[in-house]
Amino acid sequence: MNTRNPRPDVSPALRAHLAAIAGPGRLLTDPADCWPYGYDNSRRQALPQAVVFAADTGQVAALVRLCAAQGLPLIARGRGTGTTGATVPDRGGVVLSFERMNRILRIAPGDRLAICEPGVVNADLQRAAGAAGLFWPPDPTSAAVCTIGGNLAYNSAGPRAVKYGTPRENTLGLTAVTGLGEPIRTGVLTTKGVVGYDLTRLIIGSEGTLALITQATLRLTPLPEATRTLRAAYRDIQSAAAAVATLMAQPVTPCALEFMDAAAIAMVRGYAAVDVPAATGALLMIEVDGARAGIEDAAAALAAAARNEGLLEVRHARDAAEVQALWRTRRALSPALRQVAPKKINEDLVVPVSRLAEFIDGLARLARETGIRIVNFGHAGNGNIHVNLLMNPDDPAEMARAHACLDAVFSLTLGLGGTLSGEHGVGLEKRDFVDRELDAPTLAVMAAIKQALDPAGILNPGKALPS
Repeated sequence: MNTRNPRPDVSPALRAHLAAIAGPGRLLTDPADCWPYGYDNSRRQALPQAVVFAADTGQVAALVRLCAAQGLPLIARGRGTGTTGATVPDRGGVVLSFERMNRILRIAPGDRLAICEPGVVNADLQRAAGAAGLFWPPDPTSAAVCTIGGNLAYNSAGPRAVKYGTPRENTLGLTAVTGLGEPIRTGVLTTKGVVGYDLTRLIIGSEGTLALITQATLRLTPLPEATRTLRAAYRDIQSAAAAVATLMAQPVTPCALEFMDAAAIAMVRGYAAVDVPAATGALLMIEVDGARAGIEDAAAALAAAARNEGLLEVRHARDAAEVQALWRTRRALSPALRQVAPKKINEDLVVPVSRLAEFIDGLARLARETGIRIVNFGHAGNGNIHVNLLMNPDDPAEMARAHACLDAVFSLTLGLGGTLSGEHGVGLEKRDFVDRELDAPTLAVMAAIKQALDPAGILNPGKALPS
């Protein structure tokens, strides 16, 4: 979907200013060159007036000051893997691409930290940290291509968050440029520090609306000695949800606890061979990691916690081949969804773990009432479920029903004490629903923070918060 946006021609004077700040080979103004930087992984696309490739903090600060003086929107971008339109320049302006600012500056095993630029790809950081026996816990599905800056902008985590937390829990400090064009340093180099306000956590998840991250100090964790993988099949969602609650209440915390509902399993059955019991109505993928000496006891504890009357089977992987076999059903889901519904609505919603069964039951009811097929999977240990509404975007009547269904899905989520986004962010897609979750006084405080850090309103305007 192309987002309509004004794109006045770049005047010779403005182009000269941008070129002077960007430096040789770091500015695009031809529309044909700019179009590829006007999209993300949503169905939105808009044309920026210019694209600048970030080089360093000083250059970014100078660009912010120019855009503030000119009233030009400035939108930060990594590799465009976000799903909510947060990097789409729907109001024109300048896209600031961090893809070339991709250096890992330091890995300090003794301090368990890494310092890197925002354009570093998550998987590249993991390889570099792994060579020192460490890893950075956030592991989004797109880790092979997404950047650290994007992970921080959305607070994107992935399956390991159930044990290790999100980027907010795994970032020690930042260097960032505010909308005033002023570089600031937040946080510390230590795991303890309470001087001043916690601006690090404020900027993480703000989608480039408060400040532009130019360097991150990340907290690393030692690689576990051993990992064990289990897969539990259940007769129905109630049994699986009860098992999730039990698993999360006992002492051994899984490092991954993934979920697929009956609709997801049925979709995979239509796409590939599925090695699960025929009566399976819900599936849990369970992983545990830790010291080699205690890993078998930890796996046994999780297997015991997963057992209830609705359990059909628990399978344990004993080697790498069996691990791959157990994960095959889950990994077949994404290609199945792309084949069946390439233009689905994909929401990442979160409810308390104790209310997971109510949530899935409610989604099944909405599917029946609206005639919209809904497929659910995700990170059960956090209550973070990816809700996929399958529809034909070329059918206006079906699209209308899908949007009515989505509205009801959001109401269901909030009614259960949940939140509208776990890790995909708000961007444009969820912006107009935010005031359902946040009350007016809270939004007023957030608007005041935005005004203080970005008084000209140029940093990713119109994103994350209602107008």
